[in-house]
Amino acid sequence: MDEVIARIVADLEAQSPISQSFLRDLDTLLDFTLKTNDTIDIENLYNELSSRNLSLTSLTNAISTAMDSGISSSSSVLASKVYLSLLLSPNSPVFTLFTPMAFLSLLRVIRLAVKKPSSARSEGSASRSSGGKKRGRRKNGGNQARVEIRGFAENEGEERGYDVKDLFLLMEKLETVMGLVHLDRFPDCLKALVQTMSEIPMTAIDSWDSGSFRRLSEQCSRILSEALKGEHGDLGDTAAEVLKALRPLILFSKSQVRSFGLGFVVNRMVEMGENSDEIKKAVANMPKFLLQRAPEKAEPRASAVESIMEIVKALDCDHQVEFADYVVKMSRGKTQFRVLAVDIIPVLLVSLKGASEFDVVEDSWGLKLLEALIQRCSDSTAVVRARALTNLAQVVVSLSGNDGSRAMLKEVIRHGGEGIDGMSKILKLRSVDEKAAVRKAALLLISKSLSLLGDELDEELLKTVGIACSDPLVSIRKVAIYALSEAFRKYSTRLVTKEWMHSVTRLIGDNETSIQEECESLFSELVLDRVSRDCDKKGKNVSLNVEAESLYTEGVLGLLKELCDGEVLPWVKKICSSLGKKKKLQRQTAISLQNIIRASEAQWLHNSMPMGKWTAPQGAWFLLSEVSAFVPKAVDWEFLHHHWQLVDSNKPANELQSPIGSGFVDKEMVDVESHSITWMGDRVFLLQTISNVSMDLPPEPAADLAQNFLKRLEGFNMHPTEVDAHIKALRTLCRRKALNQEEADTLVMRWVDQLKHKASLVLESYMSQISNPNKESSLLTPPPTSVRQRRPRTAESKSLAQAIVAIYTIGSLVIICPSASLKDLVPAVHTIITSGSSDPNSSKLPTPAVSVKQLAPSLYVHAWLTMGKICLANGKLAKRYIPLFVQELEKSDSATVRNNIVVMMADFCVRYTAMVDCYMSKITKCLRDPCELVRRQTFILLGRLLQRDYVKWRGLLFLRFLLCLVDDSDKIRQLADFLFGNILKAKAPLLAYNSFVESVFVLNDCNAHTGRSNSNSSRNENHLFTIRGNDEQSRSQRMHIYATLLKQMAPEHLLATFAKVCAEILAAASDGMLSLEDTTGQSVIQDAFLVLSSKEIRIQASHGASSEAAEMEEEGGDGGGASTSALKGRAITQAVRKGLIQNAIPIFIELKRLLESKNSPLIGHLMDCLRILLKDYKNEIDDILVADRQLQKELIYDMQRYESMKAKSTAADAVATVRRSEAYQSPKGVAMERNPNTIRSKLPRNLQSNSKVASAVADAAAAATARSVLREVNAGASTPLGSINVPKLKSRLGVASHGGEKPAEVIESLRRRQCFDSDDEK
Repeated sequence: MDEVIARIVADLEAQSPISQSFLRDLDTLLDFTLKTNDTIDIENLYNELSSRNLSLTSLTNAISTAMDSGISSSSSVLASKVYLSLLLSPNSPVFTLFTPMAFLSLLRVIRLAVKKPSSARSEGSASRSSGGKKRGRRKNGGNQARVEIRGFAENEGEERGYDVKDLFLLMEKLETVMGLVHLDRFPDCLKALVQTMSEIPMTAIDSWDSGSFRRLSEQCSRILSEALKGEHGDLGDTAAEVLKALRPLILFSKSQVRSFGLGFVVNRMVEMGENSDEIKKAVANMPKFLLQRAPEKAEPRASAVESIMEIVKALDCDHQVEFADYVVKMSRGKTQFRVLAVDIIPVLLVSLKGASEFDVVEDSWGLKLLEALIQRCSDSTAVVRARALTNLAQVVVSLSGNDGSRAMLKEVIRHGGEGIDGMSKILKLRSVDEKAAVRKAALLLISKSLSLLGDELDEELLKTVGIACSDPLVSIRKVAIYALSEAFRKYSTRLVTKEWMHSVTRLIGDNETSIQEECESLFSELVLDRVSRDCDKKGKNVSLNVEAESLYTEGVLGLLKELCDGEVLPWVKKICSSLGKKKKLQRQTAISLQNIIRASEAQWLHNSMPMGKWTAPQGAWFLLSEVSAFVPKAVDWEFLHHHWQLVDSNKPANELQSPIGSGFVDKEMVDVESHSITWMGDRVFLLQTISNVSMDLPPEPAADLAQNFLKRLEGFNMHPTEVDAHIKALRTLCRRKALNQEEADTLVMRWVDQLKHKASLVLESYMSQISNPNKESSLLTPPPTSVRQRRPRTAESKSLAQAIVAIYTIGSLVIICPSASLKDLVPAVHTIITSGSSDPNSSKLPTPAVSVKQLAPSLYVHAWLTMGKICLANGKLAKRYIPLFVQELEKSDSATVRNNIVVMMADFCVRYTAMVDCYMSKITKCLRDPCELVRRQTFILLGRLLQRDYVKWRGLLFLRFLLCLVDDSDKIRQLADFLFGNILKAKAPLLAYNSFVESVFVLNDCNAHTGRSNSNSSRNENHLFTIRGNDEQSRSQRMHIYATLLKQMAPEHLLATFAKVCAEILAAASDGMLSLEDTTGQSVIQDAFLVLSSKEIRIQASHGASSEAAEMEEEGGDGGGASTSALKGRAITQAVRKGLIQNAIPIFIELKRLLESKNSPLIGHLMDCLRILLKDYKNEIDDILVADRQLQKELIYDMQRYESMKAKSTAADAVATVRRSEAYQSPKGVAMERNPNTIRSKLPRNLQSNSKVASAVADAAAAATARSVLREVNAGASTPLGSINVPKLKSRLGVASHGGEKPAEVIESLRRRQCFDSDDEK
């Protein structure tokens, strides 16, 4: 070793750069010393250095220089190892050898070595041996060392990588050194050590293998644990530094790094905290610190929440409660903190012990968390609302298993808590939120809340979900269907069943194929399968000791009853037809329906009730008639035959034999008991069922039934609803009886001609009957008395009833057999519809002198209906009679006639499109019909024609449809919203943009855009489709229409619409093309100002882009989508600003000057519009309004005045609230309430920090106090001012002034006095 020591000293004396041989020699010496624990060699080195006047500091500086030089990775690591070995050597002068600079260089070497593992050699290939074991004398060791050094010198010039074992050994030595060197005197070294050990896992994760990474992480953990000892400084400061350094690791996305950070905090530091309050407090504050530094994006934020909860779970109960209170406060902070709060609250509620225990309401911190989450459901930011609703749904699912939590959760959701509304009210608002993500989350919460609310579901809430089934967005409709179906699946109450039937079944007509399929699937599961399961449970042997409603415990009877609703029935037919075509209808359903009918009949007989009053369960025959069309073999013929004989023989006493009852004079229909109507409907559906299964009937029963049906038809004594069923069944039976198709057609034609002939005879008989008596009585003087008139009334009523059934039968025959001869039928029908008419075109055919319209209005209505069916079958007649239909549509005073003609004109539009197209303006007039049914029917039919492209969205058709958005009928408004928001947006996305400006003129009844005036007739017709006037109702209706159109536009179309409104309305007004004196012109300009300042046309690019990106992120968008949205937002911001400067502002300036010159009241609307437009550009007003400095000053003043007025209004409301409560308080309490701070505390939290509101509150409180004092003075009460001795004032001339005489100078000074009060303070 003497030679090694000599070389070391010689190198130090040479003061040349340290070579690797020097480091190897020193490493050999130190290794030997540490292994043998022999201090002779190291002491010899120290003595030799001392004899050469070389200090230990020079040795330390040389090693530090080697660490910093970084000649190679191996040299730096070797130098670091030598330095640590020197510190660990026996009897080492640690305080002399340890320097902060050397220690920092050591940490730098470790960081670089971890960062560049490619330079490391495998652990199996050591760069050299770790030193031989000492055997015998030291000479052997010295010889071995020389051999090692000689081998190293041969490759000294090569770049060598460090050995991984050396790095691990280096970190082990560093851990040992931490026990010798106390870093409390070197805070910078301690901080650097903590940061280095915390950064190593993040640096090594991508380049180290899993085994080495694990070992490296464990070593870092031990070093950090060593740093958290009292000898290294204040434990609280050190723990805070460690936690701060570990924060990036805990929030890191990769699991291994995050596991290291969490493991150290949860396992090591929590354990240390049991013996140290400082560490315990630091760990308790760590979750709060992480909340402040949590990322904003969804996935990293979720990972952060998970990490935070791992730490919170490790805390004691007191610190958990403290953290929960902090989260509640954070839920009222900035947007990013509110989002994070609503994400962490559900995890707190579900994960922590005690959070979900709601036994003590006042002290339960779980309840506080739940209330905070519910409050965020009404947050001003859409992202927060959506996240809060979604997370609340998770809480409902998680806590509903515990009975105690379930009861309290149910109470909070239903009635709310302190300062918050119940969830039912909140969900109603959120289900119709303007943001799709919020609506979707609200519907999800509703579906999850069903297990809590049970069968006590709120009716308004269910209706809200039902309305959401017609949402414009497909995803919202799907969620609404799921929510409503989940309620129907669990609670088959009448309320739920009715709402499901009305909302879900209609979606079979949805444009989205997936929704149609979902509708079919749900109907099959929730309706048809229930009926089938009922059959399996009950079978044919049904207990007869219970009431009918309890025979089927699943509410099947109520379910069947809802199927017969007039609005549900057509959709059910379409669903059954679609399922049948796909062969998804099961025969078990038909069998179950038959068993239900049998059970009802058996129970009726068991109770000894007369069979004449029995009817099958409502809806059973209807559903069986639809199902039997596709599973005819499942229906028993004996069952049908029995019930046909039953309904045919046991007719109710008050059966409606015809449309005319006894004593009919002027009424179209008479009131009929529900039993009779039900019996009649059952017979119709039974006939349809027989028709469906007729192909499988035996020949003889089929022939008997056909004969029976024909006989009943020839009697013309049935209700029209039964006529169609008999005719369809008779046609089907004839096909069953015939051997081939030709024979079947011959049989059908034979009885069709027979029925037509008899029907024409009935019509001729009735027409002659009403014509002849009038001719005879017209020659009598005086006319017959009323007593004589009543004598033939019974026979006349019977003839009229037969005539009505006969003419209806003619129409039905024409539909099933269009090839039948109409030669004898058309004159008779023409005579009826033109009776009493003075039309010269009808003089070619005989017309009776009496008016059938007045004498028999029902016959008149059916005649028009039959003529429409005839025209559908004959194109030549249609060409002749369509003008007559249009004429009747315009002049008829019967809503029934107008409704039927609208239906027929829609059919004509499909069959004869070119003939009807020219009359479309006449048909659209029915959209403003006085009768709601006619308006709704017209809207639905025209909407279907528009979807099928039989009618085009052009001309005035679109503008006339706009009025339906503000119709008096709620149903029509809902249909219009769905048409414009869903169908029209997809089919014609540019229509709203192209027609917007024209709609402003048309709705205000202004013709300035056309440049011509309309004729009187055209003006009267167009006046129906205007909302003219400046009253509040008319203006709000127009604005609702404008808002609906703007919501259909894309951002680029909104910008273009903004420019078009400025150019075609405001510029036209400034150029004189739009009159400012005309009332309609003023309304157009006022509407333009309101549109330009509305929130629908404004694009919140600067602030809205980030929120939009966040919403996209919440819906599953990636970071690329968010960045794209941000770029789009910046582009829109620039476009809006450019449009304002180049297009809008010059027009506004010119128009303002014109309005000022004419002293127009529109100047106020212009300034309000400009104030709103430039509200987001306060810092850029100087650049935007560079052309008009006066306007710039006025706008700034208006903005300030508006904010001041708003603050004063808020303050006045708060003071008024306090004054109303003064009557119930003591004088002391009144004085306290008048305190401005007290009044300010009663304001909402978002206004308490507003300086303007605070100032206004103080002014209002002072004014209220002054008024109170003045009232006391006027009442004669003593005041503190009365006790003050006020000196008397003398006049300037030394004499007191008399009476009202005042010097002229004083009066003049008062006249010149300047008033500094602003206008809004007067």
